This record gives sequence, C-alpha cells and structure tokens, in this order.
Amino acid sequence: MNTTSGKLEGIYCPSLTNYTRRLSREVRIGDIALGGTNPIRVQSMTTVDTMDTLGSVEQVIRMVEAGCEYVRITAPSVKEAENLGNIKKELRARGYHVPLIADIHFTPNAAELAARLVEKVRVNPGNYADKKRFQTIEYTDATYQAELDRIRERFTPLVNICKEYGTAMRIGTNHGSLSDRILSRYGDTPLGMVESALEFLRICEDLNYYDVVLSMKASNTQVMVQAYRLLVQKLEEEGLQPYPLHLGVTEAGEGEDGRVKSAVGIGTLLEDGLGDTVRVSLTEAPELEAPVAKMLIDRYATRAGHTPIKPICHLPYNPFQYHRRETREVLNLGGHNVPRVVADLSRLEQITYEDLRPVGHIYSPSLDKFHMTDQGADYVYTGSTPIPFMLPNGLKEIVDYTDWLEAEKREERYPLYTTVQFETADTWHPQLNFVQVSLGQLTNDFIETLHNRPDVVLILETENEHAMPEQRKAFIRLMNQEQPVPVIIKRSYEDLTDEQLYAATDVGGLLIDGFGDGVLLSTQDLSYRTKEEWGYTLEGLNKLAFGILQAARTRMSKTEYISCPSCGRTLFDLQETTAMIRKRTDHLKGVKIGIMGCIVNGPGEMADADYGYVGVGKGKIALYRGQQVIKKSVPEERAVDELIELIREDGNWIEPVGVGE
Repeated sequence: MNTTSGKLEGIYCPSLTNYTRRLSREVRIGDIALGGTNPIRVQSMTTVDTMDTLGSVEQVIRMVEAGCEYVRITAPSVKEAENLGNIKKELRARGYHVPLIADIHFTPNAAELAARLVEKVRVNPGNYADKKRFQTIEYTDATYQAELDRIRERFTPLVNICKEYGTAMRIGTNHGSLSDRILSRYGDTPLGMVESALEFLRICEDLNYYDVVLSMKASNTQVMVQAYRLLVQKLEEEGLQPYPLHLGVTEAGEGEDGRVKSAVGIGTLLEDGLGDTVRVSLTEAPELEAPVAKMLIDRYATRAGHTPIKPICHLPYNPFQYHRRETREVLNLGGHNVPRVVADLSRLEQITYEDLRPVGHIYSPSLDKFHMTDQGADYVYTGSTPIPFMLPNGLKEIVDYTDWLEAEKREERYPLYTTVQFETADTWHPQLNFVQVSLGQLTNDFIETLHNRPDVVLILETENEHAMPEQRKAFIRLMNQEQPVPVIIKRSYEDLTDEQLYAATDVGGLLIDGFGDGVLLSTQDLSYRTKEEWGYTLEGLNKLAFGILQAARTRMSKTEYISCPSCGRTLFDLQETTAMIRKRTDHLKGVKIGIMGCIVNGPGEMADADYGYVGVGKGKIALYRGQQVIKKSVPEERAVDELIELIREDGNWIEPVGVGE
C-alpha cells in the first residue's frame, strides 16, 4: 500500500499514526444518538429470562446504574418479543428511559414484532434467513442470486417496519454462525463475515433505510480485528454510508482472561479510531461488563494531541490477514520460536530463590530443584543486580551492559546496551546481545549496522501516549528497510490493577499484526513493597504477559475457555458451570473448550474450539468435538465427566500434577 498524498490508499482508518476517530453516520437509538461526533457508547445484555418481567427490569436498572447506555434483551420467539413491551413499560414507569434492543436470531416474525416495541433490533445475517447444517453447497452465479432474492423477500418486511417506527437496526455478523451459503462461497474468513453483513446492508440502502449499526464479532481476536478493518474498507470501496460500528469479542470468557481478550480485540480497533459503541462479553453478571467497557473507552477521551508520529507512507504487510513478521533466529528468539516472556526483576534490591516463584520458577529447598510452571518466564531482566545463584535450566538472565562487564560468569548472562553503548562498545556476548531502542533511535544508520549483527535483539520502548501506533511505526520502519532483527515489546505502567486493559491493548494490538518476538511488562518501583506485595505484582505481570500472548493467538500456554455471556436463552448457570469445568481442566495446556448456554451459541459460535459443552434442554448437555456433536442429551450431572472422557479418548488428557514446595 503506497501513498503520494500523505494518506495511505485503501487503508481502514483515518490514520495509522495520528489518533483520529473515524467519522461515522449518526444513528438515533431512542433519545441517545450513536456515531457521528457522539461519545463512544457503552452497552450490555441481560441474562434474566425475558418472560420474567420484573427480574428483567431490575437487572436493566442495575446495568444502567453501572454505566450501560443501551441494553439488549433476547427475543428468541414471538412471546418474548411481546413481553419486551411490558419490560419497557415498567422501566418507563420507574423513570428509566434507556433504549432497549431486541436480540434476534432465527425468528423474523419476532423481529418484526419487536421492531414495533423497542428502539433497536439486532439481527444476525448468518441465521436470520438461512439455516446452518454445515454443508458445502456448489452455487452458480444464477443460483446464488436466487438465494439473495430469497433473503431480500424475507428481510424487506423488517426494514419497512423499522422505517415506519423509527427503529434502528444492528446487522451483527458472528464468525461462528456464518451460513452454509457464505461459507461455501467465501470460506470461514473475515471476507465471508463482511459479505454476510453487506448482503443485508445493500438491501437496506436499496430501500433508503440508513439507521443501521454494523458489527463483526468473533472469539478469535485476529479474525475479529481483520473483519472490522475489512468492513470499513469495503464500505468505502462500494460507496456505502460510513455506518457506526458496534465493537465486541464474542465468548471472551471470565475474569482476567475475559478482560484481556476483550481488550486485545476491542482496544486494537479503538487505537485506530474505529468503534462507536462497545459491549464487553464476559461470563459474569452483565453489570460487571459496563465498567470494563468504560475503562477501554475513556482512555481515548484525551488521546488526540499526543506527541506527533510521522505518517506511514508505505505499508509492508497486509492488515487484513495475519502473517508474523519474518525475523532471524537469535538463540531462542525470533525465527519460528514462539514470542518469549521477559520478567522484569530489575527493581528488586536483592534477588533470592523465592523471587523467581512469581514468574513461574519454583524452587524446592528439600530437593534442591526447580519446577517450572506452564507460565514460566523465559528470561529475567535483573538490571544492575545480577542473580547470585545458578538459574534453573531454560531460564536466561539479561543484565545492564556496565554491570554485565563486572559480573562473574558473563557467558551465562546476556548484556543490555543503550544505543550509545551499542555504538561504542568493544565487548559482546558471543551469542546474544540486547539493545534498548525507541522509534526516534531507529535511524537509517542504526538500522544499517544491524545487518551485520546476527547476535542482536532489540527491546523496543516508547514514552508516547499513542504507544501502540508509535511502536507499530518502528516495526514498519524495520520491515521497509528489510531488517529481520527480532524485537521484544517493552511497556511500563504505573499500576497493574488499573492498566491491565491498557497493556493488553498496547501489546496485543502489535501481536495481532504479527509484530513482536517477546514481551516485557513492568510497573512502578517495587523495592519499597513487602514481599507479598511485590510477589503479587510480579506474578500478575507474568500472568498478564502470557495472557496477552494467548488472547492474540500467538502463544498458547494454558487451557482456553470460549464461554458465552449468559442471556435469557441460557439453559444452565454459565458462571457456575464454567468454574466447574475450569477446575477440572485448567491444566490442559493449549486445549480450547467452548461452553455455550444454548444451541444458538452452539457449534457455530464455538468457532475453533477443540471441544464443546452446549446446553440443548433443561438439564441436558450436548458434547462436541470441534463442530461435530458426539454425545446428545447428556444429563448435566454427568456432562463434565463425559467431556473429560472425550478428551481422554482423543489422547489430549493428562492427569493434573500438584506443584511441590
């Protein structure tokens, strides 16, 4: 992608270096407008049965008080759609005028009724007019057009009702519920997701209906980001309206994993000015989602006016398809190695065996041995305090250059140079040397010197508030000069508790584009803290680094749970069930388990899960291998045991092992 005017042609956002929000079309949803110059809005979805009017009302109120500006409620059939009127009436009687959104999947008649009662309807083009049987179908242009004509006939009545009643609509594509028709023609791809929505959107525009919001949700953050980017580009290419975007990662999960995964996907898009409303999908109470969404959004209230970054004039990678940047291998960094985790111990005054426990290396005095957990750091950076004892096998130490010169057994440690030290030094480690750089130090001359240094790895830092784009610019500069040096992404934050989401955005956004051969996270001075305090912080940073790598799908170090947020369709307690499954299976490194509350979020929505646990009736569970159902109607009390047996049959089960001292 090239430019002659300072703006990249065909790029998906206003600027890759200067924070600017994409100016979308304004859509009114009740009394709260979305898009245009309005603030980015917060929304969530109820989990109470829609037929429980008072329960739904009470939950909506809790969500509004937690910060929700829109509330979505499922309407799987006509009776639930009818009851939306009762819920709305009771809310208005209590003084709450929050716009309500009806969530529709398979039932056009429910959508047509709901559109007369609430401020917005959400339709999923993958199952609104199509049925999914996981079949591959051969289409000619004529037979495919006949299918589009059938969709137009099915969809037009809803569009006309929305026009008549002033009701907005979200056309919400989900990666896991693409129709057989779309999959047959476009494959399981971001392009297929985009085309699924555009088929419906073109009908809306033909009917002069423009109160539309678009979404491209996926549980896989790479697919999700690529689909939104491609959607924006396609809208511009076809001359369609710049419709507002609803951002979300489906089935993100719970706890820290769910928050990190959401931030990797949503935050990456917000960094580039994309997004007009956010829903964070956690397997938790819906009122806990709004504060997370608000934290992601609020970060950009003051982003404009950041330290300038020169424009990117040539983009040497495809932002719509994942491809890891090609780098040379230096020891175990770069090349085909997974991204490494570097733990920052440099602020500790004296490092002991116990200080390695928080970063996954546990010492047993009785055995005089180390045990490494699945999230054991690959490197420790000790700064000016070299470790005085032998490290466990596999763990490597990085030391500041001047202290490395004075250290014993220099061959067992690796030096970290500043750029000035790098240019003047005459002593090097024979295998691996680190250089800490920022974008401004990546001059043409400096990059040229790296061509003859196959022993160098860069540690890239930034002080720019617009951090991710500045570091992305550095990677692009290296690529444009065909410099394959491995790069570790370094980010420092004041407080891990408040900025967990920021780290996931800043680092995850780079990983999504294939950048980064390692991660180094650090926080404020630890030396004054108690052992318990700094141990918790180091452990938190280490877990966060591994969690970001996993959320970006670049290094799988633990079991991944693709669990949907609960809603009125859910057939079991999702939080309780997820916790139960996690307790029995969280030692299965790299296995992906989908936990879905109903068949709507069933085999399709699990997308690339290895195994699935899906509610199919009250007290009944279906178990899946991939997208194939293996056991139907398993009693809930036996379902987890049978899931484990299925994993065992495939040879993917290992017995949990307790960690010693």
